[in-house]
Amino acid sequence: MAEDGFPGVPDGWARLWTPHRMAYVSGSDRPAEGYEAPSGCPFCLAPGQPPEQGLVVARGETVYAVLNRYPYNSGHLLICPYRHLADYTDLTSPELVELAEFTRTAMRVIRSVSGAHGFNIGMNQGAVAGAGIAAHLHQHVVPRWGGDTNFMPVVGKTKVLPQLLADTRDLLGKAWQEPTRDGDHS
Repeated sequence: MAEDGFPGVPDGWARLWTPHRMAYVSGSDRPAEGYEAPSGCPFCLAPGQPPEQGLVVARGETVYAVLNRYPYNSGHLLICPYRHLADYTDLTSPELVELAEFTRTAMRVIRSVSGAHGFNIGMNQGAVAGAGIAAHLHQHVVPRWGGDTNFMPVVGKTKVLPQLLADTRDLLGKAWQEPTRDGDHS
């Protein structure tokens, strides 16, 4: 029997492999010019890409909702202005209002399709504050469920996501278009 602890040697532990995360961890998918230039910014590029590639869920006049490529939980959305700007204080009044409306709608949509019990909502302003892409403002809408922080992320440093991003995008995008009880779209 092989000795435990050697890479590639069976040791009785079940492992979940998420090789797609390595590009994020290593920064190997970071554009040469960085995220500061709109030409390298994934939030500037996403609205012009096909839905399955850009993962855009809904579009407004000044902002749009897009799935996070490296989600904390299934349904983790980002609300982004179309304009490439870094600071919340630089939003125009129409952008500010629509960002708030999209956040509210995102919560309603996620609740309707997945029964989220709560949400973490926020934005990290600047790299020092934890923003992975500090050059383009984006607000996180992270659905939460009772017990979603179990042994996997706490002990195993692993997140289990039960749905492919494209399937989540399709589900949320369809629900975004459905009217709610108050007559507004989700």
